[in-house]
Parts: sequence; structure tokens; C-alpha cells
Amino acid sequence: MNFRTNIKLQKERNQIDYNSKLVLIGSCFSENISEKLKYFKFQTFSNPFGILFNPIAIENLILNAIHIKKYSENDTFLLNERWHCFDAHSDISSSTQNQLLQNLNSAIEETQRQLKNASHIIITLGTAWVYRFIETNSIVGNCHKVPQKKFLKEMLSVDETSTSLQNICALIKDINPTVTIIFTVSPIRHLKDGFVENTQSKAHLIAAIHQIIDLKNQLLYFPSFEIMLDDLRDYRFFANDMLHPNETAINYIWEQFKHVWIDEKTAPILKEVDSIQKGIAHRPFNEKAEQHQQFLKTLQHKIKELQTSIPTINF
Repeated sequence: MNFRTNIKLQKERNQIDYNSKLVLIGSCFSENISEKLKYFKFQTFSNPFGILFNPIAIENLILNAIHIKKYSENDTFLLNERWHCFDAHSDISSSTQNQLLQNLNSAIEETQRQLKNASHIIITLGTAWVYRFIETNSIVGNCHKVPQKKFLKEMLSVDETSTSLQNICALIKDINPTVTIIFTVSPIRHLKDGFVENTQSKAHLIAAIHQIIDLKNQLLYFPSFEIMLDDLRDYRFFANDMLHPNETAINYIWEQFKHVWIDEKTAPILKEVDSIQKGIAHRPFNEKAEQHQQFLKTLQHKIKELQTSIPTINF
């Protein structure tokens, strides 16, 4: 008897290899995928403003990056002895205003460069729920624990989400016409919004994405959400909080992504990189032992050989 419904995915064209330049933006699930890509030493640039959950926040980042917005003191505020910006995650926040501005402006410049040169951009949407800061009537990327009464909580409609995604694609394609844009919806459950509200939010995101999918223009969809909820479909694949995928689920989704998007010709390289990474992580009982010193020499030889054939790989 078969107790699972496996999603059968087809390989996509224009797959990722070690010449590809990857940009990942969005929900914390994009961090899971970017960690895998970084582990295997693909050229990866991820979440320059930290984790962003809603499409408007992602659109604002891309718009500001393309136009190289210059962040100033007016874009920042002090709360709980740290300086924050509503456009960015608290990971970008700093104990000094000058450092925060430096973080924001350097990230904006680098993001523009990465968007221009990317071969693939992966955008992971987390929620259609947004928070509008009443004082400025603007949707924020992160509330930074500012009191709830200062925000209006709204859900983006399918049309509003679709319009935002169309704007994102138009902005990117204007500076990088040949780039492949891959949308995905995070399988992480936002149950603080409520069970029904979380499902509605994810439905709006999925419906909006499928309104703009266009194979000719290389606007595509990878079903992270469906793999987690319809293929794995079991609490044993969730972390202890019952909201986030656990390591087993992340590895499974990564294998599906690899099947669809990673060029098969890279398989021997992935295997070699994995071997080197495990070698680097190895901790001997005696670092000065002759056997360990020989192990290190062999490891360095492997790294040198691999970097000679693929100069973009760095350990």
C-alpha cells in the first residue's frame, strides 16, 4: 500500500550550474535553500535586507535597489537602544544610526549589482498579510516590535498581490531581460494570524503567482508549499514548533529543487564539495597526529584541484 502522494516534478530548462549567479529574496524559507546553495558553493547572494515576508516589502527592496535609494536619518528610528528601518529586518539593525545607514546603503548598492548580473532570481513569498504604519500610511517590511496600535493589519487581495509581483518582474527584467525568475511560497505556517487566515493568505499568494507565470519570459514556479503540505503531509516533518519544516523536510525539498533546477552535470562536483565540507567540519582527537596532518594535506590538495577547475568556488 502507498501511504503518500508523491509530487512528480519535471526538470526545467535553463538549469543552474556553477556558472550561474543566484539571488534569493524573501521569507525565511529562502534562507533554507540559500544555505544549501552556499554549502555546495554556488554563487549565491541572499536577503540583503534580511528576511522579508510580504510581496510589497520585496517590491520596495527591488525598486529601491534599482534606483539606488540613498537611506538617510529620516528612514531610521531608535527603539530599545537600537536603530531600525521599517524596510529591513532587525538583523540589519544596529546600535548606532551611522552603522545602520552604512548597512542599508551598502546593501542597496550590492543588491543592484547582483540583480543586474543574476542568471536566476528566487523569490519566496511568506504571507499576504501586511502591516501599514499609520503615521506614514506605508506598508513595512518589519515592525521591529513597535506597538501594534501604530499599525493597521491588512491582507493583500489576489489582484493586489499579482500587481506587486508584476511590478517586481518588470523592474528586474528592465535591467536584466534574460534572467530567470523563480517564485515559490514558503511552507512555514503563520498560525499567529489564525488557521483560516493563514490558509487564505497562502491561497492569495499562490493564486497571484499563477496569474503571472509566463514560460516565454522565464517567470516560473517551484512548489515548496505543495511538497510540504501535500507530499510530506505529516507532523513528523515539522520542527518542534509545528510551524517550520524540520531538517528532514528541508533536505527533501532541497532534493526536489535539485532534481528540477540543478544541472545533472554538476553532480560529481556537488559530491566532491560535500566531501570537502565534511572534511573541513571534521574535528580530530589529536590535531598534531601524523595521520591528521596527512588528512589535512590531502584535503588541501582536493580544494586546490577543485578551485583550479572552478575558480568561483571558495572554502
